[in-house]
Amino acid sequence: MTDRKSELAENLARVEDRISSACAAAGREREEVTLIVVTKTYPASDVRLLAELGVRHVAENRDQDAAPKAAACADLPLRWHFVGQLQTNKVRSVAQYAHVVQSVDRPRLVTALSAAAEQSGRELGCLVQIALDAESGERGSRGGAAAEQLTELAELVAAAPGLRMDGVMTVAPLVGPYAGRERAAFERLMELSSRLRADHPAATMVSAGMSADLEQAVAAGATHVRVGTAVLGARPRLG
Repeated sequence: MTDRKSELAENLARVEDRISSACAAAGREREEVTLIVVTKTYPASDVRLLAELGVRHVAENRDQDAAPKAAACADLPLRWHFVGQLQTNKVRSVAQYAHVVQSVDRPRLVTALSAAAEQSGRELGCLVQIALDAESGERGSRGGAAAEQLTELAELVAAAPGLRMDGVMTVAPLVGPYAGRERAAFERLMELSSRLRADHPAATMVSAGMSADLEQAVAAGATHVRVGTAVLGARPRLG
């Protein structure tokens, strides 16, 4: 085993222990939480090592990095999640490799994703990104729609050809009433998820929590956690 593979294996084991412990503390089964490794800024060689170590879900936030990486790893049994703020001029590229777009936050993006999915002959899973720091009708500082827009966006996704309404996502806000209150933020997302599932029963995915706050997300009920630094390290490895 190479030094880098050993490093990744050790980091994955630590993250796995954290998730398992958080599940146990919350009275949840470990299988209820899926780990998504955020591989942004890291090379395709790391993605290959992660796949060898059993990782099946990876995430990227910039198409210019993700597209060549996904192409280089097309032979691997991976599900690619796009988690960054997505401009409509990047949608056609993202639709070629992403299985799930977690950052749907405006009607125009839904329309563009639908057209691109139809053109590529693929079905894209979509999460509505909720910004818990967003004022009414505004987008959040890190992307995302105000909570009041969830119903409208979910309906648009559900009705759009080529798209599948999978659930909701959030990033713990740095400003606003939930700043520094990650558990409360994630519990609010779970409330919104429950409301969403009343109309869209299959939209069960709740993506919340990262390296620093995955325990709070698991405690609140998240089904997916997005972990980058705790697995890959703090310093970008370019190449």
